[in-house]
Amino acid sequence: MLRIEETQSRTYEERMVDAVSAIPMMSSEWTNHNPSDPGITILENLVLFEALQGTQITAITDETKRALLKMAGFTPSKGKCARMLLSAGEGGRLHLNANQRFTLGEMVFETRKAMDVGGCHLKSIYSFHDGEYHDCGILMDRTYGVPVSVFGSSPKTGDGVYFICDNLPDAGEETSFYVEIDKRAERNEIKDRSDNIFAEFKWECYTADGFREIKAKDFTGALLASGEIKLKFPDADYAVYRGLPTEGYCIRAVLTKAEYDVKPRLLTVDAFLFEVWQKNTMALSVTSQHPDRIQVKSPLSDEGYVLCFAREKKGDSYRRYELVTTKNMNGRYCLYERGSKGSFTLTFDKRIFGFEPSKVKDAVRIILYTEEVMRQYHVGTVMGYDGQEIDIPFSNIVPESFTLIAKRVTDEGEEIYDFVRPGKGDDGALIFHLREGSGSILIEDAGDFIGAELYIGSLAVYEGPRGNIRAGNKFEAPGISRTFFNPGPGTGGAFREKIEDVRNRFREDVYTPYTCVTAGDYEEVVSKTPGLCLRKVHAVMDELQNVVHISVMPGTDEKFPRLTKEYRNAISRTLSERRLITTRFMILPPIYVGVSVRTTVYVKRHFTDSREQIEKKIKQIVNYMESEKNFGEVLTFEEVFSGIEDLPCVEYVYELFMRPESLKHAALKESNIFPGENCLLYPGQVDVEVITFSK
Repeated sequence: MLRIEETQSRTYEERMVDAVSAIPMMSSEWTNHNPSDPGITILENLVLFEALQGTQITAITDETKRALLKMAGFTPSKGKCARMLLSAGEGGRLHLNANQRFTLGEMVFETRKAMDVGGCHLKSIYSFHDGEYHDCGILMDRTYGVPVSVFGSSPKTGDGVYFICDNLPDAGEETSFYVEIDKRAERNEIKDRSDNIFAEFKWECYTADGFREIKAKDFTGALLASGEIKLKFPDADYAVYRGLPTEGYCIRAVLTKAEYDVKPRLLTVDAFLFEVWQKNTMALSVTSQHPDRIQVKSPLSDEGYVLCFAREKKGDSYRRYELVTTKNMNGRYCLYERGSKGSFTLTFDKRIFGFEPSKVKDAVRIILYTEEVMRQYHVGTVMGYDGQEIDIPFSNIVPESFTLIAKRVTDEGEEIYDFVRPGKGDDGALIFHLREGSGSILIEDAGDFIGAELYIGSLAVYEGPRGNIRAGNKFEAPGISRTFFNPGPGTGGAFREKIEDVRNRFREDVYTPYTCVTAGDYEEVVSKTPGLCLRKVHAVMDELQNVVHISVMPGTDEKFPRLTKEYRNAISRTLSERRLITTRFMILPPIYVGVSVRTTVYVKRHFTDSREQIEKKIKQIVNYMESEKNFGEVLTFEEVFSGIEDLPCVEYVYELFMRPESLKHAALKESNIFPGENCLLYPGQVDVEVITFSK
């Protein structure tokens, strides 16, 4: 049996010394052990082969690691382009083509589809609470920066926010709002960002028949976190709303549930935003169902590098059509006419040229290139052997945008073209995988494409996490004399995970408790309950009753935070999935007990703020709510005494008394205070008598 330490640690030289020294024991006739001896040459080759075998045996390739991690349920997460919302700012309606570019320095963002933007603007914002309307128009001013409590100190069902606009999107259109919230509490992440635990809105727009509901996806937790609110408008007859000081078209959000743990305070609101994605399209493939006349609009058309392909039979490969500007030619040609603002038209006419596309799906494919891609768009030849790797002269490729053109020659000598994408295919197809990060393809099966020449058909590159830019940038759009603005940061940008990242994620997952066994497991699981603000969690095992007592203090903006029904339900759902089936648990609300302290202290001369220092120190030690101390921890006489005595202004402590203000939940034993298992202490009445020490 092979020993791993031998195959890994022994070098070729060490193995060769052992082999040569063993020759006399094997043969008395072999006496020439010099390198010139043919036997030594053979022995050197065999020893080297053994060393290489040892290396192969102990080596674990990335493919093997990936397969093992997949068995455990861990696969590399795909790369993603960063997504961002842009505001069209002031000005009228503006039409944007698909792949419209927006630049911030060298960073490029693009639209995914054609759209109209800039036709709607906010005029004012009002909130309704405590039976009155309140002007919140300052939320549209990003320079103001003062939080606004849109629902006051006590939000109720029926309270709402009214957005007055100069226009509304057409029926079926989508738009987004971005709301920036004053963050006052650390909240656990939630898997479904549209799942609102504490509050819910009903979104409506005003029509001739009254308010009509709008389909909405609220990613702010009902104004608990900064984020996006996506709205889709109904087919309705919009009307001007005259129930507020500012008249206009109205969108409102009305609370149908208002059990906030932290009262919403808004900083800014930006409306009628559109989405863009961080990517830089360098080769664009456009398809058309109309085989006679095609109009194309794209920023890439200005560079003038255009290829055209067409199908002449259903299910057949494509033929290439040359672009011409006159009609006095015969062959596979199409008439090319340039337009304005990045547009051009292609016209096919069999009567003039003798050839034209058939009326089938994706009859025509038009490829637009940048000059950089056009100079190096030929990537290689399919040789036919398994595992052929071909470099692409670009890295960090967007997988969804990547297409290759495979050119083959038929038996009749005609050139035919096929467009192939990464992944699986039918029998005879060219099957390859894209290594998007390094920029290469790995051919798994050449199929019927042996000898085919490969060209870039469509290509976009992205910058991964660099696309998650901060909020507040101004973007330029080539060809558009308007500045665009991003009220929120870019999100979601990431490169494809490397194998080491997957291993680290697996290792972290192994050490993350999913099933609660120990008290520490319960504390960790509860402290990470999605959507909650939690400041302190403490679990105690009652082994006799087989019950776990879990004390929880929310991290809300109340002076003495309560454990509400929403908190109990969320924690119970989490624990029900993680606890052992035979173990019960009890969720205990926090109990707050004040501690009265009376002390007489001799202080040193020349300290004018001795009393303030002593009071501050006592309150710091006694205040469990703001310190690292947890539920049920004993407050000892010694730590308070030494805490005071260690102050620079103190000569010595003459006397010290402390007691809990309620003996129901905290006991006094030998001058130490023993809180209950769900009890937290806080400073009660503190009396400090200061005497200046004099020798």
